[in-house]
Amino acid sequence: MNNKNLRYVFFSALVAALGGFLFGFDTAVISGAEKSVQEVFNLDGFWHGFTVAIALIGTVFGALFAGKPADILGRKKCLIAIGILYAVSAAGSALAGTWLPFLFYRFIGGLGVGASSVVGPMYISEISPAHLRGRLVALFQFNVVFGILVSFFSNYLLSSIGENAWRWMFGVEFFPATLFFFLVLMIPNSPRWLVRKDRIEDARKVLELVGESNVESAVKDIAHSLQAAADSGAVRLFTSKYRLPIMLAVLLATFNQLSGINALMYYAPRIFQMAGIEKDASFLQAVAIGLTNLVVTIIAMSLIDRFGRKRLMIVGSIGTCFALGMVSYTFFTESFAGYNILIYLMIFQGFFAFSQGTVIWVFLAEIFPNRVRGKGQALGSFTHWAWAAAISWLFPLVAEISENPAVGGRYSFLFFSVMMVFQLIFAWKIMPETKGRTLEQIERDLKIS
Repeated sequence: MNNKNLRYVFFSALVAALGGFLFGFDTAVISGAEKSVQEVFNLDGFWHGFTVAIALIGTVFGALFAGKPADILGRKKCLIAIGILYAVSAAGSALAGTWLPFLFYRFIGGLGVGASSVVGPMYISEISPAHLRGRLVALFQFNVVFGILVSFFSNYLLSSIGENAWRWMFGVEFFPATLFFFLVLMIPNSPRWLVRKDRIEDARKVLELVGESNVESAVKDIAHSLQAAADSGAVRLFTSKYRLPIMLAVLLATFNQLSGINALMYYAPRIFQMAGIEKDASFLQAVAIGLTNLVVTIIAMSLIDRFGRKRLMIVGSIGTCFALGMVSYTFFTESFAGYNILIYLMIFQGFFAFSQGTVIWVFLAEIFPNRVRGKGQALGSFTHWAWAAAISWLFPLVAEISENPAVGGRYSFLFFSVMMVFQLIFAWKIMPETKGRTLEQIERDLKIS
C-alpha cells in the first residue's frame, strides 16, 4: 500500500467516522440541557427521564432498521440520509416551542445516532485492509468521544448566556451535520456491497484505490463468502449457525451499557451536583470526563491491533469494576472532599475508553459474516441502545429515591460495579480474539459455514 492508497483509505474512513462525531455530540448534549428542559416543560421525574431517553428510544429503532437499507441501498446512501437526520434534529430541537415537537426532533436525532452506530463501522470495516481495520474502525469511536468532549465544552461555554442557552446547545449541531452530508458525497461505495450487487468492476476499482495487493483474490474471497446467501435465498440471522456471534454481540452490547456509561454521559453535571459540587463547576467537571475519554481512546486505538480486543477488555473490566466500586463507596461515606467522585469517575471513564469504548464497534463490525453483517450489527446496536434507553430513563428515578441525593448514587454505582465483574468473566472465558484476521478468516474461525 503506497501513500496515495493510505490517504484515500484514511479519508474515506474519517468521513464515515464523522458520523460518530455527530453521534457523540448528540448523545452528550442533553447533559447540559436536561435541567433546563425539565424546568421549561415542567416535567416530573418520570417524564423527565422519558424526555432524556427519547433520543435513545429513537436510537433503538435506528439501529434495528438500519441494516436492511444499508444492504439494499448501500452504506454510502445511508450515511447521506443520516447526515440529514442529524441536521433536522438539531434545528428542530433548538426551535421547538412545546414539549411534543421537542420529543419528535430528539427522536429523529436518535434515529440518526442508531443508524450511524450500525452503518459507520460497517462501512469502515468493509473498506479497510485487515492490518489497519481495528485502528480505522476505532476512528469511529475516536470521533464519538471527540464529539462528546466538544459537546461538554460547548455546553460549558453556552451555559452562561441566559435562559435560552439550552436551545443553542442543541442548535450548534446543525453546522457539523451539514458538513458531514457534503463530505459523504465524496467517498466511494463499500467494495463488499458492490460485489453483493454484482458490480464487480466498480468493486475492483475501489479495492485498487484502497491498496488491496491482490484485487482478484479479494473479489473472489468476498464473492465466496456471499455465495451461500445467493444459494439459499433470503438469509435469516436467528439460526443455529449464527448462535455464537449473536451471543457475543448481545453480551458485549449489554455489558457496555450496564457499566453505567450513558448515565454518566447524560447526567454528568447532575451526578457532580449530587456530590455537592456547584453548578458551574459541575459543567467543567464534565469537560474533564470528556477529555479523559478522548485521551485514553487515542491510546487504545494505537494498541487495539497490537494487543488485541480481548486483552483490552480484560484490563478494562478490572479497572471499571474498581472505579465504580469506589464511586459507590464514596457516596456511602459521603466523603466528597477533594472531588473524590471526579477522580474515580475519571478513572472509570479512562478504563472504559481503553476497553469497551474502543472495542465494541470494532468487534461488532468483525464477528458477523458478510451475508448477515447488516442484520448482525443492527442486533448489536439495538441491544446497546435498548439498554442505554432503559438506564437513562431510570437513572433520574433512582437518583430521587431519597431526599439525600447520595442514596441514589450509592446503589446505582454499586450495581454498575457488580456488572463489570460479569463483564470480566465474559471477556476472559468467552470472547474470542479477532486481531489481524480478515473478515472471511474470522468467519471460518467462528466455524460459520
